[in-house]
Amino acid sequence: MPNFLTNSLNYYEDTAHKRLEFPVLKTLVSVDVCVIGAGFTGLGTALELADRGLSVAVLEAKTVGYGASGRNGGQIASGYAPGMMETEQIVGLDDARKLWDFSEQAKEILFGRIAKYNIDCDLRSGELYAAPKKSHLRWLEAEKAFCEDRYGYESYRWVNQEKMRVLLAGERYVGGLLDKEGGHLHPLNYVLGLAKAAKKAGVQIFENSAALSIDEKPKVLVSTENGSVSAGALVLAGNAYLDTLEVGSHNKILPVKSSILATGPLGEERAKFIMATEACVADTYFDLDYFKMTPDTRLIYGGQDISFGSSGLQNNSIRRNMLKTFPMLADVKVQYLWSGLLAATRQRLPDVGRKTNNIYYAHGYSGQGVPLSAIISRILAEAICGEMAGIDIFGRIPHKIIPKSKALQIPLFYLTLLWQKIKDRL
Repeated sequence: MPNFLTNSLNYYEDTAHKRLEFPVLKTLVSVDVCVIGAGFTGLGTALELADRGLSVAVLEAKTVGYGASGRNGGQIASGYAPGMMETEQIVGLDDARKLWDFSEQAKEILFGRIAKYNIDCDLRSGELYAAPKKSHLRWLEAEKAFCEDRYGYESYRWVNQEKMRVLLAGERYVGGLLDKEGGHLHPLNYVLGLAKAAKKAGVQIFENSAALSIDEKPKVLVSTENGSVSAGALVLAGNAYLDTLEVGSHNKILPVKSSILATGPLGEERAKFIMATEACVADTYFDLDYFKMTPDTRLIYGGQDISFGSSGLQNNSIRRNMLKTFPMLADVKVQYLWSGLLAATRQRLPDVGRKTNNIYYAHGYSGQGVPLSAIISRILAEAICGEMAGIDIFGRIPHKIIPKSKALQIPLFYLTLLWQKIKDRL
């Protein structure tokens, strides 16, 4: 898969709070646990471990939040990407119930961290699932009833077509489902807040210190260009950005390119006309569109990006999708456009486990990384401390293997996406 990274036109970077400065690793550091990746999972795990009295060093190849954690849509959803009906089909009734409980804890941990560490990250409530077709509405109705009956979930609210026309301008969506416990945030400011909290807790964070090799015995030794970390345990938390480090745990994930734009300010009146809700929105297509309004009245709009070649601010696939949803914004200029990689599994459920007795990993959130990274970082910390119940539940998910060869990964991804597009249209 091509290594799509960033361009400089990232709205989150331009509106980020002041960064803390972290050094380059230039010595040998000895700690209880080494974490590779300073994103949601890595910093969350470091915080959990520090709270348990362990010493932790975090290695980041670039800067804090450089990967998916600092460039995603910032959406907070309940459950898992396939929906809970399909999740139960994949893992069975008992483990589906446990996974649901984890997803509920994920939101509690996420909101708790924001409150505990006083992280200013534009947190807003509500996620609206928007259906472009009546058949999608029937699936949403079934999913709502399933979660209410199976798990007693009471925070879904039905949105009929008339109400949808009030909440969102345009005629693309025929109804939807509002998750009152969902929401959205500024992802980069959230991860910068985690880094600040981790540093205060005694975690050592090293930026521009890419892990180049791992010696697994007897303790773990992670080497960078200028230094190394010796640790009793290692956590691989680089998600789709660990492809250059041969660690043997990436045969279940596929890096997927996602792109996001931000318009110029729309002004209060026009912004409220476009979106008369502070909730974020995700539609129900497999290659979904997702969007939200920022506090400064910009529309942020994103989706999976299968385009090739160069594209400009005003001529790109994401803007074309935006205009399908909001054709009345044809006169609005795009001011920001950035891309990044998320990691997806074929089952669209996270891949969490142990490579060896003291090497742990978590990735493959499939678009649900904002909330799920919170609970999974706690589960990783618990496993390192000897509490294996949580990691064992995720370890039982029957993930399908993805070909190691990038020459096979790309056709597999695009064929899967094409098939899903055909099913969506039918």
